[in-house]
Amino acid sequence: MVFIEKRSIPAAVILTIITCGIYGLYWDFKIWDSLYRATNKPSQAGMDVLLSIITCGIYYIYMMYKMGKMESEAYDMYGLGQKDDSALYLIITIFGFSIVSMGIVQSNINNRLADAVNNASVRPQQ
Repeated sequence: MVFIEKRSIPAAVILTIITCGIYGLYWDFKIWDSLYRATNKPSQAGMDVLLSIITCGIYYIYMMYKMGKMESEAYDMYGLGQKDDSALYLIITIFGFSIVSMGIVQSNINNRLADAVNNASVRPQQ
């Protein structure tokens, strides 16, 4: 059984600012891990965070795009309709506002995806 946790967006943003981005890496990990689990894929969230650090954020830009695609796939798997914000996340991140992208994704997870995944009695097939 997969469980996706809802998180407070204001708390995550404040903690990210207070810790000069360190909490943001943890927040990235938790969101990416949730999306991997929601799409029934083995989680590579730790490796994704590590590669984002090693490449000085270049891989992170790719991950924001990939995150939008995974979110779209999860919405489709759980019958929540069509949603593909990957280009939006990519553009926002390129302009340096990745915390806004993370907030949008967390909002989507909190508002629809977490309930759909947590209430699913049987894992959907891909």
